[in-house]
Amino acid sequence: MNNTGGKQYTIKRKDLLYPELSFKINGVLFEVSKQLGGGHQERYYQKAVKLGLNKAKLSSQEQVYVPLKFDNQVVGKYFLDFLIEDKIVIEIKRGEFVSAKIIEQIKQYLEALNLKLGLVVCFTHGGAIIKRVVNE
Repeated sequence: MNNTGGKQYTIKRKDLLYPELSFKINGVLFEVSKQLGGGHQERYYQKAVKLGLNKAKLSSQEQVYVPLKFDNQVVGKYFLDFLIEDKIVIEIKRGEFVSAKIIEQIKQYLEALNLKLGLVVCFTHGGAIIKRVVNE
């Protein structure tokens, strides 16, 4: 059982990756969505998320370099939005549509960094939509 802001919650599913950490991150994302609303540029959501992560005392790295390799040689590079606690990748988008390309991009980040969980968060006028991407 955990306590956040006076509210008690219990994680019931045992098969979720990093349930407590995911819960904290989701809280930050929903608070950003609540305060900013929809329609802003991704970079503004990113700044707000960074502030929220700091406030929640979550360790995060921003714009993390991800090399693309062929035969152990770097042939390209990407930069992911956030890496939280060296465990969870976050990619920030605006609008309601998450393309297969974005899901594949997150999977590539997870594979390159040998991580298991990524979150794609879409900030919309109706709130934050969070998609979990698992690297099995």
